[in-house]
Parts: sequence; structure tokens; C-alpha cells
Amino acid sequence: MKRMIAKLSIPLFALALAGCVTAPLAPGAGGPLADRPVSDMPASGKTTATAKVHVELGLAYFQVGRYAVALDEARIALQSDSSYSPAYHLMGLVYMYVEDPNAARENFQRALSLAPNDPEFNNSYGWFQCVTGQTQDGLARLSMAARNPYYRTPTRPYTNAGLCYLREGNDAAAENEFQRAVQLDSGNAQAMYHLAEIAYRRGAYSVASTYLVKLHQQGEPSARSIWLGLRTERRMGNRDAEASYAAQLRGRFADSPEYQAMIQGKYQ
Repeated sequence: MKRMIAKLSIPLFALALAGCVTAPLAPGAGGPLADRPVSDMPASGKTTATAKVHVELGLAYFQVGRYAVALDEARIALQSDSSYSPAYHLMGLVYMYVEDPNAARENFQRALSLAPNDPEFNNSYGWFQCVTGQTQDGLARLSMAARNPYYRTPTRPYTNAGLCYLREGNDAAAENEFQRAVQLDSGNAQAMYHLAEIAYRRGAYSVASTYLVKLHQQGEPSARSIWLGLRTERRMGNRDAEASYAAQLRGRFADSPEYQAMIQGKYQ
């Protein structure tokens, strides 16, 4: 499970560092779905304030891969306030990444028992459910997170839902979710890449090329995105563009599997 999660859990954190995007208030929104994320709420007292500081510190350690220290910070937070739900959420995230799904599930569920409508918790647990075979439950939680009008980064659960559908081989549903993610955050590189990949698979090469051009204008390309661009331009017969991508792959990613595939002529 660790390799699978490591490959597919990027949106949980990479997008968390992106610019905040506020979702429009959906028709009929309100009631339970309108709960604010607990982490956004001011501390109600000294013990909660202490717990909040330790969770924030733990998240910083988590994002740089110092999982043991992140767990320690979560535990210190709970010593200060045993009902501070973001501490359990942090522990769930750490255990998910260190391949302890039972502990991850237990802590996610504990966080949700304290704050069942928190969009951050539902986004994380929804993704966890997707990668552990509970696809429908996971998608329901991701939808709940995305529709919360107080969630500042709804692009994250839409991206996660797209990845969840990809795992099921449902390109059409995945494309819909990725398009929503990009509408909310045009800088969402992960969603943009997958839109290009889906377009390539269905033979819409000009669409794939357009997505890739936008993606590469926004930031540094990866070996994977360059390789997709090369194959896309090759399909369209654009030899100059293909050669440009080949030069980039050779010059920047000569030790990548994509470069090896190119020199071996494995374009499929």
C-alpha cells in the first residue's frame, strides 16, 4: 500500500500549499455542510491554543517527511486537549504514509467523530478510502468536502475525486472532476496533466497539446509531462515540436524511464 499511496496522495499536500480558492455558495448550501474547518477556527482557550500550535508544527514536519516528529507533535497536542480533532487528523495522515492503514483509519474516524463535517477531514479520509478499496464511500466524502462553502481549497477534493475515478478506469468521470479542479485553480498542475493524459488516450491530440502547453507555461515540466507532449506531437505529425520535447527529455531527464522509453522507441 505504501507505494500506491506515495504515488497518488500528492494532492492532499501539494495543493494545500497553493493559493486559497473560495468555492461559491452552492444552491441549498448550509446546515451541516456549512461547518468551518476546525483548523480555521480560533482557539477557545489556552489548552486548545497550545494543541493548535503543536498540530501546525506537526504538519510542517509531516510535509518534509519527518513523520516520527509529526506524530510526537500530535501526541503532545492531545496531551493538552484530548478533544482537539486536527491532532487525530494529523495522526491519520502520518499513519497513512507510513503504511499503517488500521491506525490511519482509526485516527481519521476519531477526528470525524469529533467534527463530522470538517471538509479537510473528509477530503483526507475520502482519499484514504479511495486507495483502500472503498471507492463509493470515498467519493461521497470528497464530494461533501468540495461542496462545503467554507472550504478554501475545494480544488483538492475535486482532484482527489478525479484520481479516484482514474483508479476505477472511468476517464469520463475523472475528466469532469479534473475540469472542476482547474476551473477553481488554473494553476492546478496535477489536474491539468491528467486532463491532457485523458485527452491523449481518447485520441483528442490537439486538446492534449493545448493542456500541456498551458501546463508548461505555468511551471517547470516533468519527465512525464514532456514525454506525454512528445508522444502527442508525434501523433499529430508535428516533427519540430516532437524534436523540441525530445531535446528537453534528453537534456533534463536523461536518467528517467521516459528517456529510456524514447531511445528504445516505445511510444505507446
